Amino acid sequence: MKTLAILVSGGPAPGINAVIAAATIEARNHKMRVIGCYDGFRWLAQGGAKHVVELKIADVSRIHFEGGSILRTSRTNPTRSPGGVRRVAETLRHLKVNQLITIGGDDTAFAASQIAKALSNLTVAHVPKTIDNDLPLPGSVVTFGYTTACNLGKDLVHNLMQDAATTERWFFVTVMGRHAGHLALGIGGSAGATLTVIAEEFSKKKVSLERIADILGGAIIKRRAQGRNQGVALLSEGLAERLDPETLGPVEWDAYGNVRLGELDLGRLLKERVTASLRARGIEVTVVSKYLGYELRCAPPGAYDIQYCRSLGYWAARFLMEGGSDAMVTIQAERLVPIPFAEMIDPQSGKIRVRLVNVQSEGYETLYEYMIRLKPEDFSDPKMVRRLARAGQLSIPDLIARFGSLVRGVDANGEKQGTR
Repeated sequence: MKTLAILVSGGPAPGINAVIAAATIEARNHKMRVIGCYDGFRWLAQGGAKHVVELKIADVSRIHFEGGSILRTSRTNPTRSPGGVRRVAETLRHLKVNQLITIGGDDTAFAASQIAKALSNLTVAHVPKTIDNDLPLPGSVVTFGYTTACNLGKDLVHNLMQDAATTERWFFVTVMGRHAGHLALGIGGSAGATLTVIAEEFSKKKVSLERIADILGGAIIKRRAQGRNQGVALLSEGLAERLDPETLGPVEWDAYGNVRLGELDLGRLLKERVTASLRARGIEVTVVSKYLGYELRCAPPGAYDIQYCRSLGYWAARFLMEGGSDAMVTIQAERLVPIPFAEMIDPQSGKIRVRLVNVQSEGYETLYEYMIRLKPEDFSDPKMVRRLARAGQLSIPDLIARFGSLVRGVDANGEKQGTR
């Protein structure tokens, strides 16, 4: 009897249990033994073979409705510890595992690709899981959990928008998404937030805190010019990685060598910078910083993610049973499309490629045009320039000098240089 092992690594995402259930049921229906490995790679990387559970159809037949992971998860990365990959391979061999399904994001996919190389006769399939939506899939294909996270995030941000209008204040909401701004943009666009700022907007690798603060300050001034003293600004978590380390201060790192962005209060840093700048010109604005991410990860999956994840789990099991291996399982145009691990690796970094927001796309332009932030047309209308200067308690030359260079298509003198 062949044995299929299933593990979950990285952060939670809605739909994990649906993948586990579908893969287990399909494998069991084909007379395979199925085991679940608790806590991702944690125990396997230590050579521990006892932290597993045998999965039967009766155990998983209704778990697709539930958020979280019945196998739990961890961020243990076997590729970053000496002998970690080898110990995982040896433990899987001891457990007589023939096939492995890993459920996770880009770091988990890379670990799975290395384990596939380390253990002969082991076939491996990776299921792309992340609310960040940043795995290297075609642009129209989302990672599972993203849709549910956007829907729930939209409701939470809508509540903040109501609070902002009621109390006349601003919220700066940092949204989870280490490398890419998909989640922040998806939530901000669906909620109709005042504006969303993502790292992909900036062509330079490093961005000053002052520049981001001026974008937010400019949005506050524009709202004031429109007679409104409130708003909600969403900030992609990945903006923090664009800042100079000295700006961040002391930071902590996770097992994958990434800064623990969830423990950095980017919103607070920007709140302090923006309010101080406005206060220096006699403008008092109440700003509250929030972080949004952990509330989304273990939500019960919506209908789309349930069906999507059941399909991914089913086809991951079928892919392995039919002799496939060393690939990420995707569903494109309702068909199974395995993407080989080799095609996912960035040749320069040696890691899994990250899918970023295409800020040149019509989809992004639509969302951008609905944002309330300083834009080229604001500087081409003399009446608007005067209104902005009054709202910001600045002279017109000072307004242009301070904010003109932030706007696409406007130079430091306020001259329009074209559109996006």
